[in-house]
Amino acid sequence: MKILYVAIKYDYGKPERGFSAQHYNFYSTLLNMNNKSLDVVYFPYDEVMINEGREEMNKKLLETVFNQKPDLIFFVVGDDAIKKEVIKKITDESGAVTFNWYSDDHWKFYNYSRYWAPLYHWVVTTDHDTVPRYYKMGYKNVILSQWACDHFTYKPLNLSKLYDVTFVGVAHGNRKKIVKELKEKYGIEVKCWGGGWPSGRISQEDMLKIFSQSKINLNFTKSSGIFWKELALVFLHRNYARKIRLTNPKYWIDNLKTMKASLFTRQIKGRNFEVPGCKTFFLTEYVNHLEDYYETGKEVECFKTIPELVEKIKYYLAHEKEREKIAQAGYERTIKEHTWEKRFNKIFETVRQEK
Repeated sequence: MKILYVAIKYDYGKPERGFSAQHYNFYSTLLNMNNKSLDVVYFPYDEVMINEGREEMNKKLLETVFNQKPDLIFFVVGDDAIKKEVIKKITDESGAVTFNWYSDDHWKFYNYSRYWAPLYHWVVTTDHDTVPRYYKMGYKNVILSQWACDHFTYKPLNLSKLYDVTFVGVAHGNRKKIVKELKEKYGIEVKCWGGGWPSGRISQEDMLKIFSQSKINLNFTKSSGIFWKELALVFLHRNYARKIRLTNPKYWIDNLKTMKASLFTRQIKGRNFEVPGCKTFFLTEYVNHLEDYYETGKEVECFKTIPELVEKIKYYLAHEKEREKIAQAGYERTIKEHTWEKRFNKIFETVRQEK
């Protein structure tokens, strides 16, 4: 089976930020999967567009599709860089099954996904609540999947524990406030890395070490929306060239729904699977449907309030054996059910059975 993988190579399409999460996780898994029959062709559309422009990128994508003749085309596209008419032509005329992975449907469905989904044979969503929204608009070929762990990369390192509590991720939303409160009110220091923190961004290699060197790895589930920014996006938008344009008023209602979801919705994230995949203890803010993937208190641990977070940090720092037992159980569940390889094989089986 030949797969054409179409996605961004760099984080937010910016080479200076390093490789994207899609490159690290999706592409890495496709290359390393045990399915020896896979022949993977990579089309990093952001890199091509940076070097040759949008028009040439779209032209080269069409050429690649009709020259390579793939069986499946795996899109991970969430912007307008690839033209609608190009995607439609590929779906209608290439003979390949096309599907797109939507990772932010909990807020992006309203002003993006629902308009682009009909261009593909299938779409994949990570948001349980969006599935009936697709059905309501008459689109039936939707697959509910979820984030996962690239077990070829995220694995136990068996390093000594250097940190009590850590967090790796961008300092958006209320994360700084929570970390500050933990230190000033409760005397709990959380070591943080990522954009917006004093320690700054770190490499993937260092991140994996920190996961394994931490007694407790924290995770927050709130979306990254900032009120003034989300409000501006109701009326303005950035196009593929990152230029700001006035949005057609007919989309303002959709954008208001997107704004509300972005500011208040919580979501399952890649960290929910990556940290347990490193066989280390994971303490995450609760999000709906978490229990569909892990048994809380036995495979991962969660909190809903700051007092509960404080209580559980203190408890698990004082109970190493229980902490390590949960880490082991979370690891076993991850490897058994929540790897990208298992997710992809299930998706491939579904989309190839029914075009």
